[in-house]
Amino acid sequence: MDPKIVALYDEYTHAPLPRRTFLERLATLAGGTAAAYALLPMLENDYARAAIVAPGDARLAIERVPIRLPGGEMRAYVAVPRAGPSKRAGVIVIHENRGLNAHIEDVARRVALAGFTAVGVDMLHAQGGTPSDEDRAREMIGKVDRGAAVADLAALVDWLRARPDANGRVGAIGFCWGGGMVNALAVAAPSLDAAVPFYGQVPAAADVAKIRAKLLLHYAGNDPRINAGILGYEAALRAAGVAYTLHVYEGAEHAFHNDTAGARYDEAAAKLAWTRTIAFLQAALA
Repeated sequence: MDPKIVALYDEYTHAPLPRRTFLERLATLAGGTAAAYALLPMLENDYARAAIVAPGDARLAIERVPIRLPGGEMRAYVAVPRAGPSKRAGVIVIHENRGLNAHIEDVARRVALAGFTAVGVDMLHAQGGTPSDEDRAREMIGKVDRGAAVADLAALVDWLRARPDANGRVGAIGFCWGGGMVNALAVAAPSLDAAVPFYGQVPAAADVAKIRAKLLLHYAGNDPRINAGILGYEAALRAAGVAYTLHVYEGAEHAFHNDTAGARYDEAAAKLAWTRTIAFLQAALA
């Protein structure tokens, strides 16, 4: 697919670009309105493809749990493996800028099958929760109070550590907007043990020394908006002595891990990044 079309869709999903304007510009690039609408299924998320692990998988105990946080009550998506040790680490799964949807719930189930208590968070809870309309969810993400959201996530780290089935260790994984929130959480919560941001906004260089978690950083090769922060982040991490591993997946687009993301999904990069992520979490949270 034309990289200009992929870049336009990335702009649409991350900037305040009205859908009508997006479609007009897509039609220009595609050579007409009909061609533009034919491209949409290859660009937009297809949640019918989201269930790599079925919602009713018998290996997992799944429930929506109301959790009291500083910013109000969140109904989190909690998945726990039925087999395995009685005490296990917890992993917070932070969504993209579309909120807690079917894809993120599936990612939480994948995490749980790897032996963790997985908590898929809804960071739109203060606004009534994630809506079914993606455009509406993106608008709501733009209204999230970042400081309040980080405080909620830090409280969730404590909630996970205090569970009767917890081994006292907690990690976090996030994608896109959620990747940036993982970085912010690592700065704000010294009790966080491991952090895995996928193509996330980097923290301020002055805050990096506050990080105590081990980091596994994933970036897409074709993601100039996010990658502009890599060099400065690495320099700050090295200066602060923070343990980190960084991977750039050449040729991959922003959101390459999201298997519902049409043309931006990169199966090879996604599988490699996931294998690395689970191995990292299992080592860091043991």
